[in-house]
Amino acid sequence: MKKISLFVLALLATLAGAAQSWTAAVEKADADKNFSSAAVAVLLDSTGVSVTDNGSGSFTIHKVMRIQNERGALSHRVLVYDYDPLTASARFDNVTIYGSDGSVRQIDPSTTCDYAAPARAIYWGARQIMIELGALQPGDIVDYTIAKKGFTYALLADIPSDDDERFVPPMRGEFYDIVPFWVDYPTVKKVYSVSVPDNKPVQYEFYQGECRSSIRKVDGRKLLTFSVSMAMPFKSEKNMVALYDVAPKLMLSSTDKWQDKSLWFYNVNEDYGSFEPLPEAQKKVDALLKGVKDDMQKISILTHWVADNMRYSGIPMGKGEGYTLHNTKMNFTDRCGVCKDKAALLISMLRMAGFEAYPAMTMAGSRIETIPADHFNHCVTVVKLKDGTYMPLDPTWVPFKRELWSSAEQQQNYLPGIPEGSDLCLTPVSDPMNHYLKISAESKLSADGTLTGSFVVRAEGQSDGSVRAPFLQGYADRIYRSLESQLLAVSPLATLESYSCKEPKNYQKAPIELKMTFTIPQYATVGDGVMMCKPLVFSGLYSGVCSFLRVDTKAEERKHAFKDACSRYVELKEAMTLPKGYKMLQQPKSVSVEGNVAKAAGTLEQKGNKLCAEQYISLGKRVYEAAEWGEFRAAVNAFKEMTNSMLVLEKK
Repeated sequence: MKKISLFVLALLATLAGAAQSWTAAVEKADADKNFSSAAVAVLLDSTGVSVTDNGSGSFTIHKVMRIQNERGALSHRVLVYDYDPLTASARFDNVTIYGSDGSVRQIDPSTTCDYAAPARAIYWGARQIMIELGALQPGDIVDYTIAKKGFTYALLADIPSDDDERFVPPMRGEFYDIVPFWVDYPTVKKVYSVSVPDNKPVQYEFYQGECRSSIRKVDGRKLLTFSVSMAMPFKSEKNMVALYDVAPKLMLSSTDKWQDKSLWFYNVNEDYGSFEPLPEAQKKVDALLKGVKDDMQKISILTHWVADNMRYSGIPMGKGEGYTLHNTKMNFTDRCGVCKDKAALLISMLRMAGFEAYPAMTMAGSRIETIPADHFNHCVTVVKLKDGTYMPLDPTWVPFKRELWSSAEQQQNYLPGIPEGSDLCLTPVSDPMNHYLKISAESKLSADGTLTGSFVVRAEGQSDGSVRAPFLQGYADRIYRSLESQLLAVSPLATLESYSCKEPKNYQKAPIELKMTFTIPQYATVGDGVMMCKPLVFSGLYSGVCSFLRVDTKAEERKHAFKDACSRYVELKEAMTLPKGYKMLQQPKSVSVEGNVAKAAGTLEQKGNKLCAEQYISLGKRVYEAAEWGEFRAAVNAFKEMTNSMLVLEKK
């Protein structure tokens, strides 16, 4: 009888144990029809965290998945995990493949590759560990463990030389975590557990779903466990708000309240000296504000100077990364950085002008909850006004815009770092008339179908920024081509005859007013005594400004909140002179929608020898609740209905 080596016996025992461990999970997956079409069935998705007194966490990430088909085999032949070496370390501890044919294959963790993660505009050294599994077959079970140490980096502190010190959160002793509980593949069980010292308080909340939770004492420590079973991928909707705002998530924090974080953030930067004055910067401030008496004008001048003159690009700059903002000398000298650098330079310049100004943290793109976990990805400025209130400013998002705080960030939470401490704040809704786009045309249609005439574009706020962009961004010799592209989108035969715009580069002075004259041969389709066309203003001029047109309105109902780019008011008017003897064949047309957050109306009729078209839409928010979908959809569809109106003109 052939002897079996101890190694083979151990391997068989491992296989038998693993097979026994996952039998129940596999049976559950096979019994649920939602698993059958998935590329992968996740049997276990587990994260365990052990937190020390200084707030550092040691994470054990354990994932077991069964390959369901060839699509799953191809997409999972390489495992990838992202981490930031500034604040964490990560490694594959164990990778085992239990083959559908009964084989067991161990992947050597030393074959792991560690690469720089793809990046754009911010090059802070994020990395990815990758390990190749080789060829997989349907039915194979992949079981792997990742050991991670550190904390979740919030993009906003010094970089210690002591390797272990880099794993300690900036707010030393405090622990937080934000745990997405949504899944990419059907999952039999998803678990998150955290062990903390018994004397460390932890508050938590599970949002947008339900879970099973428990708190127990284990070895003199608190063990908090949260789990969900038979989780299915979250069904997203088009134009939906961020997943963090609608999908299941867990948030934990040992910080008592947001005021504590606010005070800490204030002190970190004051102690570091982030906003110390600089003679060269003071000289610039004095020159910019010479003769200016009004405080709001001073704030506007400084905000726009920083926004327009500091380039956005981030690289590691050593001491001062993270929550500590780089100092005035670095920012004013380099004129290059990310959001926190632009915010810091504005704070410094405002202080040199005699204002009280401070940094604030925010989350561009999603909501910040009441649990004080660091859900931040952006840094801005707040300035104290004479009435004692704080006004948010964002030099990152307003280059060459007439606003001081971009309304593309309205309804957004932010946390100021101020001396008295602050709770979460919320940016207000911006009135649609703050972002109007008005196009008024006078045109003449010839019997051969040629359309000639002129139109005037007036815009404010976010709309102003889009219309004015050709004059402020790019080369001057491309302005004509950029403006003509608006007409070419209507017809490839269009010609821009001339344009005029008063002081287009001086965007702070007044809203833009731009006039263009044009000729469009074959604009109307011509037949025997009949013509077919639509008003020019209904043909897509500056449709790029109208972000709401890109919102899919097919669905009658929505389950989740949704968003547009910005609140907006759009008004289109045209008087088209028709060829002699031509009459509009259709009856006059009108639409009207009235709602609390969305309105639209329009008319299309003939008056004498002129075809008169007029319509408007008013959309009152950037972020809408699901219950507001009906109003929004009705208004947008009414607007689309008018702009899609094709007219038949008949010679009488």
